[in-house]
Amino acid sequence: VQLVESGGGLAQPGESLRLSCLASGFTFSTYGMMWARQAPGKGLEWVSNIYPDGDRTMYADSVKGRFTISRDNDKNTVDLEMNSLKPEDTAVYYCSVLLRSNRYWGQGTQVTVSS
Repeated sequence: VQLVESGGGLAQPGESLRLSCLASGFTFSTYGMMWARQAPGKGLEWVSNIYPDGDRTMYADSVKGRFTISRDNDKNTVDLEMNSLKPEDTAVYYCSVLLRSNRYWGQGTQVTVSS
């Protein structure tokens, strides 16, 4: 199983960024995917989930209405569109999948929101 995130970077408050996670090593279209984040000095925070078909999504209250998760089962990718970014969104963002009771994580991508 391999998960590779990309798309992080520096943004000013109010701007947008789009993260992408490329998955391999498993049948992507049959598993739900998750994004989580870890801010400096804090624990891991769940951000969003998407079901295998992409027909149901869930969001943490802290990002609801600003972030959108989506997936492309032909390309084995799951994206996180982040709008109206706030300084408190600064974190390392990880995509993750739960396979047969084992949770796998990517290496993470840094998002920094600062003026």
